[in-house]
Amino acid sequence: MKIATVVGARPQFIKAAPVSRVLRQNHEEILIHTGQHYDANMSDVFFEELHIPKPDYNLGIGSGHHGAQTGAILEKVEEVLLSENPDALLVYGDTNSTLAGALAAAKLHIPVIHIEAGLRSFNRRMPEEINRVLTDHISEWLFCPTDTAVRNLLQEGITQGVYQVGDVMYDAFRFNQELAHQKSKILETLGLKTQDYILCTIHRAENTDDPSRLQEILKALAKVQKPVVLPLHPRTRKIIGEQGLSELLTGNFHVIEPVGYLDMIALEVNAWKLVTDSGGVQKEAYFAGVPCITMRDETEWVETVKVGWNVLTGAVGERILEAVETFTPPLEHPPIFGDGHSAEQFVSYLEKVK
Repeated sequence: MKIATVVGARPQFIKAAPVSRVLRQNHEEILIHTGQHYDANMSDVFFEELHIPKPDYNLGIGSGHHGAQTGAILEKVEEVLLSENPDALLVYGDTNSTLAGALAAAKLHIPVIHIEAGLRSFNRRMPEEINRVLTDHISEWLFCPTDTAVRNLLQEGITQGVYQVGDVMYDAFRFNQELAHQKSKILETLGLKTQDYILCTIHRAENTDDPSRLQEILKALAKVQKPVVLPLHPRTRKIIGEQGLSELLTGNFHVIEPVGYLDMIALEVNAWKLVTDSGGVQKEAYFAGVPCITMRDETEWVETVKVGWNVLTGAVGERILEAVETFTPPLEHPPIFGDGHSAEQFVSYLEKVK
């Protein structure tokens, strides 16, 4: 079987690592990197640390407005598919690379495989939500990380080709956690003590593109009594500068460049709490057994909230501060994302249906 895989952003590199490792044991994979994340700290380091095979194609698309970026990726992926003629195209998650790859394949009548299908925040203002819904509705095979994702698809009338295999990001986290413990020196470099700092990530458009929300978040975090480690996404850094908010990033903030996967795991597992608007970091917080405070009004990872390990605060400063000071999860930590062998289950199902 010949599978063309499209990746373009940090979370997709992480998901691709365990899947490619298993898929390539018996099948051919053509890896297409769109270049959506092109910064070395957001791209190259993940391929190196996770031992992801070098991309067969790097489209070099870069950043841009949603329509322009999606259209450029679609055009370039189509060229690759016409040249390679794969049996199927594999996409992950909910980025513009995901949707563009899926559209290119669907228009060429190449079956689409969607890993991390069925996620819904039910907020159509999020570009990611549009990407998820459209990708799911043009996919031939949909591999879901949770039971909730399966139910979401059922409610939209998608019942064929749906499989619950767990979350491949958990595979990657388990595989690399011990390696991170052995190799990462990030805590020593930053002078941090275990359980004595907060790890924060901010990149979601609903927060970064709204000056009032971004200012509210930064002002709240500036009042936290513990150090706040902030690996700053290049786009977020640019917006903070443009909005004149850089002066807020002083005092307790430890602003650093985006870090590689092993350093990120080390920062996550040793943090006191995680404060984020990222979908992937919400999951990684759960994998690490660290309380998560999500600065969004809704989440696609509702299971983490239901079991009490994640709390939604929106961008309301008082709620963020209260959660930082008082939020404590229960002792129970159920295995809601599978057993860490999702990649094997995915390939096994794929071999049966293809």
